[in-house]
Amino acid sequence: MKNLITYIFVFVSIFSFAQEEENIKKLNKIKQTANNLIYNANDLVSEDDFVLAEMEYRKALSTQPTNTAGAYNLGHSYYKKGNFDEALYRNQQAVKNATNKTEKHKAYHNIGNILMQNKKCREAIDAYKNALRSDPTDDETRYNLGLAKECAKNQEPPQEEDDKKDDNQENEENKDKKEKEDEGENKDDKKDQGDDDKKEGDDKEDKGKPDEEKEKDGKGDDEKKEQQKPQQQPGQLSPQQIKNLLEAMNNQEQKVQEKINAEKAKGAKVQTEKDW
Repeated sequence: MKNLITYIFVFVSIFSFAQEEENIKKLNKIKQTANNLIYNANDLVSEDDFVLAEMEYRKALSTQPTNTAGAYNLGHSYYKKGNFDEALYRNQQAVKNATNKTEKHKAYHNIGNILMQNKKCREAIDAYKNALRSDPTDDETRYNLGLAKECAKNQEPPQEEDDKKDDNQENEENKDKKEKEDEGENKDDKKDQGDDDKKEGDDKEDKGKPDEEKEKDGKGDDEKKEQQKPQQQPGQLSPQQIKNLLEAMNNQEQKVQEKINAEKAKGAKVQTEKDW
């Protein structure tokens, strides 16, 4: 049983080693194919045949996307032709795939040069510093860094420009808002002043009226009060009429009573003394 396990382990190890060796051969073949394409592209660039050279570089990167030399050389070719955006992209790709400090130094150096061409001096400073971190002995990179610093001194930071624009815009908005508020307050003040003037004019008008007009106004108020009293309905006696009628009835009853009393007094016999 132990011998069987040993045989299996040995077989697996041999198979894994063979598989790994096969993978290494494939990778080496891919790398060699990419390098051959890059060599051909370099020759085409030296002959100023940029169109065919670009095609060869792209084939190389398609075969081996992580090939640093292909991305770097293609970016350098774009830089020579003035296509700075594409050149920047390819050099950034070279930095990402770089396997040693030398490759990083070259790519960062080129990135700094491209940024200087685009007047992005502050960003170029960072690129040159990264290049010097990979190779502090490169005097050309150090010289370019000095130029980038001088360029940056003459440029206002974009962030400060944005802040100034925002501040100016905010100040303008606050100014407009304040003017609108002041305008609204002035309208309210004028309205209040108009109401006060109207009230004062009414008081002056009352004070300036003659006594006669005031009396007329008083009579007019009395008439209004009389008009506001309940109106007498047709066929209904007023309180005054009821009072007069009662008085008349009382007077009539009194006269009748007096007449009756007089009749009684007239018909009665008067007792006298006998005359013998």
